Amino acid sequence: MVTFRPAKDLAKAAHFTLTNMRPYYEQYSVDWDEAQIEQMTQELVNLDILFEEELVGVVRLSFDIEECWLRDLQVDQCYQNRGIGSIAIAEAERLAKEHGSHILKLKVFKNSPAVHLYKRLGFGLTSEDDRFYYMSRAVC
Repeated sequence: MVTFRPAKDLAKAAHFTLTNMRPYYEQYSVDWDEAQIEQMTQELVNLDILFEEELVGVVRLSFDIEECWLRDLQVDQCYQNRGIGSIAIAEAERLAKEHGSHILKLKVFKNSPAVHLYKRLGFGLTSEDDRFYYMSRAVC
């Protein structure tokens, strides 16, 4: 069973991000460490992802008047491909509705396997640059 709670430890959440994103950061020469990630995410809505009561990831959101941005979705590599990402996106959509957002947006490295998840869940390409796909879908 997957549940969510406000993140209790932003340093641990930053560790999930750095661990999962390290190959992309190395490829694109992004020189971030856990302290920088923790600092950058303090103003976001940070939720721990729990699987059977065990901390397995983090989802980060930000809101503006009409949009909810999925800023980060990280699941421990040992727990990937179990549907946890899909459940986390459903939770992001629920929170987006709660905040009155009409669009769920994200950006993802072009070479990330998460692109397939987002496409499968109805996200469409809105733009791209040399590194990222920018994707969105309506909040239903």
